[in-house]
Amino acid sequence: MSTLDDLSRQAGLTWVYRDGAGRMQEAPEDSRRAVLAALGYGNGDAAMPATLHQSTSLALLAGQPKDWGPGRWVLTREDGEEITGEGPLPALPVGYHRIQHNGWSIHLLAAPARLPAPPRRWGLTLPLFSLWEGTQSGFGTYAHLADLAEGVATKGAAFVGINPIHAGFPADPGNFSPYAPSHRRRLNTLHVETGHPMPETGPLIDYTPSIRAKRAALEEAFASFAGDPDFESWRGEGGGALEQFVTHQALSEAHGAYWMAWPAPYQDPGSPQVARFAREHRQRLRFHAWAQWVAETQLAQAHARARKAGMAFGLYLDIAVGTHPAGAETWAERGLFAQGVSLGAPPDLLGPSGQRWGLAPMRPDILRATGYAAFAQTLRQQLKFCGLLRIDHILGLERSFWLPDNLPGLYVTMPRDELLAVLRIEASRAGASVIGEDLGTIPDGLRGALDASGVMGCRVAMFERDWEGTGAFLPAEAYTPTALASWGTHDLPTWQGWRQGRDIDWRAQLGELDDPEHAHQARRAEVAGFDAIAGGSDMATMHAFLGRCASALVAVQGEDLSGAVEQANLPGTVYEHPNWCRRLPFPISGLISAATLGETATIMDHAGRTR
Repeated sequence: MSTLDDLSRQAGLTWVYRDGAGRMQEAPEDSRRAVLAALGYGNGDAAMPATLHQSTSLALLAGQPKDWGPGRWVLTREDGEEITGEGPLPALPVGYHRIQHNGWSIHLLAAPARLPAPPRRWGLTLPLFSLWEGTQSGFGTYAHLADLAEGVATKGAAFVGINPIHAGFPADPGNFSPYAPSHRRRLNTLHVETGHPMPETGPLIDYTPSIRAKRAALEEAFASFAGDPDFESWRGEGGGALEQFVTHQALSEAHGAYWMAWPAPYQDPGSPQVARFAREHRQRLRFHAWAQWVAETQLAQAHARARKAGMAFGLYLDIAVGTHPAGAETWAERGLFAQGVSLGAPPDLLGPSGQRWGLAPMRPDILRATGYAAFAQTLRQQLKFCGLLRIDHILGLERSFWLPDNLPGLYVTMPRDELLAVLRIEASRAGASVIGEDLGTIPDGLRGALDASGVMGCRVAMFERDWEGTGAFLPAEAYTPTALASWGTHDLPTWQGWRQGRDIDWRAQLGELDDPEHAHQARRAEVAGFDAIAGGSDMATMHAFLGRCASALVAVQGEDLSGAVEQANLPGTVYEHPNWCRRLPFPISGLISAATLGETATIMDHAGRTR
């Protein structure tokens, strides 16, 4: 056995695996060496800080005593109470505690055994940016979201789900993907409603003039801001983490969107030059703090209005799987993220060529040594504003696919049980339900672990088939009960697009298909197969099928209700397809009053999914 094999196993690497197409793959040795270096093996620049060497984490059940090893221990509960003892630990309440024992500092993650099951309900999902009213201008705002939620609540919908709304890169109008954020604990201020007119750009959003206009509108609104005690209190509570973020935003205005291209002294958030910059640009820091406060205020209002209108969950938010390697999050927490590698996925149904997402992965060793504080804070920030939370690519809680620069990828094992414990702690405290996007190449045992935690999965109708047998579509009663069922997702064709084979047309145009006509023939057979199991060929029949399925939750897509043919995003593309640019065909008022929504609401009511 080689030293490289030993180190790879020690680090939790899986370099021989079966991809989503069923083919065996083996990553080359260079890939393993690169991933090991990113994890600090033989790489002093990425080595774990000495202060964390004797620190780790442990998940345990709240409310139950825990056997412990010999030797005296000192336990500090989350509320600050200190207990000294020996032998078994006392039952601990839900939360984060810490024990000192035999020279080790151990973070205790006391979690409830399982999240409660949600009621049988339905809701609407769509991209926030796609919303408009009056003119096809700018991009959807938090105020638009509130209006939509109130409107569809009257139809019996229990939630409105949107794409991630993390802080992005306003200094780079070309980087607008909601799944490649700058910071996942801050909000996208471009969705703030200012009341200013935005440039009309038609059915497709033109981000360059739209972002320029929104930034000017925010500046004008801030110029008239006379101050507010609530803002000052909010900023004070944000502490050093908030100040680092707004400092980063101001630095981005001076030096560009990506910190890796800044002058060296400004790449270190703790440098004297950064501190001096913050002192000299207090008003710019105040502007960015104010913009975040307004964004949080408007988003909270949207959730409150949704709940007041009768929605069981209110907003359904989404957390991106990773963060941009040169954004605010990695600037502030450099050591938490692996450098020189990207998150991605091997070839599968969503990405026939595999996917390199250009996102920085969190290091499992640093997460464990720091008590998963960053993961908990990321969850907490979203759960403040929603009753239903989606975890993008939840497969990453079991194992993450890391691709070194210019090399094939491999899997890195993640501390699943501890990550799930943190998820249960945060969701239970917020009274929220959680959806894990469990599509793609699914590790053995993951879905069982999610179900045991009360974390629901996703069941996408176009993929729910007897893959190990005839390939036929599954009947509605065969769907997993602990799941959210939908026709598709933002990464998949719409109902009409699927039937027409528009995704096939796009893949053919990109040169990814050898025989497009064969693919269209196969799609026609798939369409006939689904129509047979659903009992018809129209959208109402499809929604009736979803309504009667065994899954607890059903998401109806706004694109389908408004007759959209093209999908929001085509995985594996950046600019080859107009990703994240398509507005809904209907304005908000048109969607609320649409006959398709009314018909769907009746279907869901008859299926027992209305409050």
